[in-house]
Amino acid sequence: MDIVVPGSVANLGGGFDTLAVAVQLYLRARIIDVQNDGAGKLIVGSSEPAVSGPNALERAYAHMAQATGWRAPTVVVEVKSEIPMAAGLGSSAAAAVAGLRIFERVTRPLAESTLLQAATTLEGHADNAAAAICGGLTSVVETSGTEPVALRWEWPGDLKLVVATPEAGLATSKARASLPEVLPLADAVFNLQRVLALVHALHHGDYGRLRQAVQDRWHQPARLPLVPQLADAMTIDDPDVLGTFLSGAGPSVAVLARRNVARVQQVVEDVYRRAGCPAVVRTLDVHQSVDVVQAASAHGRTV
Repeated sequence: MDIVVPGSVANLGGGFDTLAVAVQLYLRARIIDVQNDGAGKLIVGSSEPAVSGPNALERAYAHMAQATGWRAPTVVVEVKSEIPMAAGLGSSAAAAVAGLRIFERVTRPLAESTLLQAATTLEGHADNAAAAICGGLTSVVETSGTEPVALRWEWPGDLKLVVATPEAGLATSKARASLPEVLPLADAVFNLQRVLALVHALHHGDYGRLRQAVQDRWHQPARLPLVPQLADAMTIDDPDVLGTFLSGAGPSVAVLARRNVARVQQVVEDVYRRAGCPAVVRTLDVHQSVDVVQAASAHGRTV
């Protein structure tokens, strides 16, 4: 009995804590034992890669057991994840959603809004969790006193993400600590304009607007010193590179491409190779469906 949850690329330039897209990198959790003891506990029997100490799956399962008050069993799982940790690819959100999905599997179905609320409580923000739950491109709406809502769009099938992940990770807490507390009005308007332009461009296939539409003044300038080769990647001048932006909090960097994608991957690899910065570069398709498909693993090259 497997639970499969996709990773995600969040922000997409200016959509800070709002936009995310699910990608075909997966966390897989296999339920290997269920003990109907009412303890409401999840135990990770084995994990690849290994994770020491309490993890997001266990926390999410325990959170939902407490939140619902349901008599939940003790569950033992094996976990394998393709999603690199501390990389800005939604590994924490995927693990939290997996824990919630396991709870749902061994008790009863939960509303999407309930799952999103729980994941948001655990994560502190809803963007990656929304994509992991809903698939495709998502936007989240949060209001005081109510559960967050996820809006979903189909991602264009011909548009790929070439994602470079440096070997050195970056803790989300450190990336968030770098952000300014006050944003100038002009910068806020700049980002709002570009987020709307991005959604319009993706919906209408107006790819010529993407380079401008993924520009940002909220978080990427502050994080620039923390992310290896972000500045170089964002200045790639190539006709097949449609736009470049930080993936989530980083340090992964995402490039949008439609044509000659293998060559674009090579161009991105060259940026990191020339700088002597070890990185894995992957070309990723978007995970479109709410129901998880057994997609092939994305093949990346270390440079």
